[in-house]
Amino acid sequence: MAGALPKRNAASNVQSRRGTEESPFVKWVLISIAMSFCLVFLFVPLVNVFAQALTKGLGYYWTSLTHPDSWAAIKLTLLVGAICVPLNVVFGLAAAWAIAKFEFRGKSLLITLIDLPFSVSPVVAGLMFVVLFGLQGFFGRWLNEHEIRIIFAVPGIILATVFVTFPFVARELIPVMQSTGSEQEQAAMTLGASGWQTFWHVTLPSVKWGLLYGVILCNARAMGEFGAVSVVSGHITGLTDTMPLRVEKLYNEYNAPAAFALASLLALLALLTLVVKTFMEWRQARRYERAQHH
Repeated sequence: MAGALPKRNAASNVQSRRGTEESPFVKWVLISIAMSFCLVFLFVPLVNVFAQALTKGLGYYWTSLTHPDSWAAIKLTLLVGAICVPLNVVFGLAAAWAIAKFEFRGKSLLITLIDLPFSVSPVVAGLMFVVLFGLQGFFGRWLNEHEIRIIFAVPGIILATVFVTFPFVARELIPVMQSTGSEQEQAAMTLGASGWQTFWHVTLPSVKWGLLYGVILCNARAMGEFGAVSVVSGHITGLTDTMPLRVEKLYNEYNAPAAFALASLLALLALLTLVVKTFMEWRQARRYERAQHH
């Protein structure tokens, strides 16, 4: 009986491996399908963007990017990102800290509200701001009397972008904070640290990688947002056109090389985001391996 146990264990191990492993043929077929999909739907369109942008040479490419209207769209996109990302960082940190570290009435409602932009179409979100702040909206008359412009102006673009991007930072931080628990914060407060000191010296360092990851995703979405911004911007050339809106306008004007030139900047942003994301995941994996060894 004792000699039969190792054989039985070996047989069970073989059966478990067979249940989780496939033959080399099936593996190569699945890998080939996945690689073909990535090649056709991801790599080829990306290469085509840069090929179309450079059809008339580097001189025309640079001229297209430095055109006053295109340059205004680039600056507006950077301005929107520079405003929206810090706002979402503040909100995301506050919301994640409250949800992960404390129990309070309305917690489920707060989580639902954070996920709301994921379930609402960006076009509907933009229309919501038009209904609220447009000339015929709920606050339109009061805003017009005080000469405050939100719709068809930069404030409307910022509001719409903040709405569609604010879940990213919070959603990245909530699971990270929940996994770390609250023991370290409780120990710090027991030793006499204030809430602000606990946050800066205990909570924030433990979630810095998740925070950076959320910032990267938030910034990429803010600069590439089209639907909500298209509704509230008014498409005023040189004033309220962001880069995605400028790309659409140039393409509709049959100026494809200039449209693709501006689109290549957004593609470069996506590639940079992917590189930074991969680097951060690699750093996190290395830190986890070191922690496991120690």
